[in-house]
Order: sequence, then structure tokens, then C-alpha cells
Amino acid sequence: MLQAHDQIALARTGRHGKEDVVNSLMRKPSVNEEYKEAFRTKSYIEICNKVQDQLEMRSLTSGDLDHDDDEGRHEYLHLPEYLLQPPHQETLTSMFDHTSNHHQFLLSYFKISLEATKICESLLTNVHQARNGFRAIKTVTKLIKRVPDCGNRTHNHYHRVCKALASFARRGNPFPTTTLVKFLELHDNHVNLLQELTSQHRKTKRRTKFIRLIKRGMTSFVVMACGALVIALLILAMHIATAGLAAAPGLVIICTLGLFMMKKTRRDEREWNVARLDEVVEQLDMAARGVYIMMNDFDTMSRLVRRLHDEMEHRKFVAEICVRKGKNEMLKEVIEREFQMHERCFLEQLEELEKQICLCFLDINRSRRLLVREMVKWY
Repeated sequence: MLQAHDQIALARTGRHGKEDVVNSLMRKPSVNEEYKEAFRTKSYIEICNKVQDQLEMRSLTSGDLDHDDDEGRHEYLHLPEYLLQPPHQETLTSMFDHTSNHHQFLLSYFKISLEATKICESLLTNVHQARNGFRAIKTVTKLIKRVPDCGNRTHNHYHRVCKALASFARRGNPFPTTTLVKFLELHDNHVNLLQELTSQHRKTKRRTKFIRLIKRGMTSFVVMACGALVIALLILAMHIATAGLAAAPGLVIICTLGLFMMKKTRRDEREWNVARLDEVVEQLDMAARGVYIMMNDFDTMSRLVRRLHDEMEHRKFVAEICVRKGKNEMLKEVIEREFQMHERCFLEQLEELEKQICLCFLDINRSRRLLVREMVKWY
């Protein structure tokens, strides 16, 4: 059974598209089971390790970790080239160029999944920046703990605390509103693509059934026509004895022709045209399921990002108030209430978002790999 947020994600896809995707997913419970078990799979752990390796490399090459966030926004991890299979969009474009029968909506799926991985990459950079920005808060809490009694704090100590808070307040929000706008745009693209994929899936499936019905009708017609001619020749041979010998060769020819037409019709049904349509149906179904899973992943990440955005705005506001109007005696109370008490929860939210990003990478990579595996059969 689909969860509530899954149903909301499909609400805009239309009644028929929704029914097709839901029925397709319910017919394949292994997809849901794999999704639930993904955090414990070897492939998920491998994805996480690769992401962590890239994050560590970025930390080593980015210089001072306390540099301004705006400078860090232009640094990229290039994870799509590192994680995706196939890694290059040009490879897929070449496959479609050489095979005109591949559906254009499949190429749209690969393009939109590549765009999704770039957003995931940007989110990982945002998580990295949020952790670096959190160091300013750690500095403040350490300074407060070092001299808990406000009466013993010197002016220099108070100045250092305010300087660290001001540094944190000046930082840009690592989860800006532009990221949320990208989520909305990508969600609309996902919905539109899902509608197109399910629509083409239905049309191609109907076309396949129609071709099979035509072929079976032709087979039945040939059999009936041959049978009628055989009966007519037999009757003619019985009434005209002299014509019996003359009709025999015609009888043999007609029977042979009938058998040949039956075999050819059956062989044609197994040949490229109908079989290819079956493959297209399967590929469209796989792409639709990939988009559906991607929609769920991004809906989850969107909620996490919005929550972290609000949390960062609140922390920046509190830090700014402490710098502008705070007094030495109130710093300890405010910092303990607003920062120390929620420190663990904030770090857990960052970790949860990072895990969801890795899971999204895994789901996209798996869907692309399975779809390419089906496509290369006809490449």
C-alpha cells in the first residue's frame, strides 16, 4: 500500500496515469522492499563511501574551512560523472542517435535524472557548508563553557564571543530559498514526465495488442480460406472424376501455401516489430517507476531542506540579536537555550539529509543502469 506522501506526489498525474503507476508498482512488491532495505544494502554503503571520499577531497582542496560561504558556492563535487552509470550524457545521446526507434521520453528521463543528481550534488555542498558554519557556534559554546560565570568574563572574552556570533550571523544560509524553488521546478518536471511516460506506455501497449489481434485475425482468415478451398476442391474432385487428377496439384499447392502463411505469421509475431514494442513498453514502465521513486526521494529531501532552512534562519536571527542587544549576563542563557540544547538535533537533521541524498543517488543510479541494460539489447 502506498503511503500518504506517495499518494500526494501522484495527485497531479491524472487518474489513468496514477492507476497505471500504482498498479505497476503493486505488481512488483520487490521494488518497495528494496527501497525499505536500501539503507542496509551493500550498494548503498558503497555510494555513501564514494560520496564521503569526494567530500573529503573537497575539504582538502577548499583551503580554509572558515572561508565565506559565497566563495564556496562555486565549488562543485562533480558527483554525476563519478557516480552515475552511464556517466556521460553524450553516451546516451549517441545510443538514441543510432537507434531511431528508442522513445524520446526515455531520453527525457535520462536528462531529468542527470539534473536531479546535480541538485543532489549541490545539496551535499550545502550540508558541507552548514557543518563548517556550525564551527562558529562550537567556538561560542566553548568560550561560554570556559568562563561560565558572567562576572568573571573579561571584556576581551565578551568581544570574542560577540565576534564569533557576528561571524555566524553574517554567513549566508547554506539552504537558500533558491534551492526550494529548484525543488518545486523539478517536481513539476517529474510530474509532467510521469504523465508522458504513462501515456506513452498505455498507447504502446494498446498498439502491441492491436497488432497481435490483426495478425491472429489474418492467421484465422488464411486458415479458413485454405480450408474452404480444400473442401471445394475435394467436392469438385468427387463429382468430376477426370478433374480429380487435375485438382490434386492445386490442392497440394494451396495446402502448402496455407501452412507457409501460418508459419510466416507466427514468425513475424516473434520478430522485431512486436517484440520491439514489448521492449519499449517495458522500458517506459521502468522509466516511469524510476521517476516515481525519484519524486518520493525529492519530496522527502524537500521537507528536510525546508526544515533546515528555517532552523538556520532562526539561529542566524538569534545570533544577530545577541550581538546587537545582548548583554554579558544573558549570553550564557541564550546560547544554552538556543544552540546547545538543539545542537544534537540539528546535526541529526544534517545527517538525515545526507543519508537521503545518498539514497537518491542509489535509486537514480539503479534505475538508469537497469534501463540502459534493456536498451543495449536493441542497440
